[in-house]
Amino acid sequence: MVSERDLQALEAQLGRPPRGVLAIERRCPAGHPQVIRVYPLIDGEPFPTLFWLTCPEIVKQISRLEHESWIRKLEERIARDPEFRRRYHEAHKAYIEERWRQLTERDRRRIEEQGLLDVFRKRGIGGLKSWDAVKCLHMHYAHFKARGQNPIGAWIEASFEIRECREDARG
Repeated sequence: MVSERDLQALEAQLGRPPRGVLAIERRCPAGHPQVIRVYPLIDGEPFPTLFWLTCPEIVKQISRLEHESWIRKLEERIARDPEFRRRYHEAHKAYIEERWRQLTERDRRRIEEQGLLDVFRKRGIGGLKSWDAVKCLHMHYAHFKARGQNPIGAWIEASFEIRECREDARG
């Protein structure tokens, strides 16, 4: 259950009212939302990002990694490291299954009727067609923090000191 207080905190974090929020998946030590789970359809349109990183401090840190070309470097690792690639593909499969399970039966039927089944059953994390691509480090880190099974998010956690809010931080 997402409280009115959570929705207000999310609006402050995002700079806009949140849409499609199903749950707060993870909170920072100060109790603020850190990762949310989002419904896979918003306003009748596919929304590929099931887990959304909302903590402004962590978003800034991950943005710096993207600016330092870590997306390209991770895609190179996926290309040359078969075990990492296998784990990454497994994360895509798990993400697809969880995203599908979130949908109501009515929405599943609508998706099939609209010819969007491949969007939901074949596209991976963040709606990626190519499972060897990396679109955004934020969503991989959010997936890792929510489910612990994303190798890119796990690598970020192990390789960099990602700082969370302190318990005494104000929201």
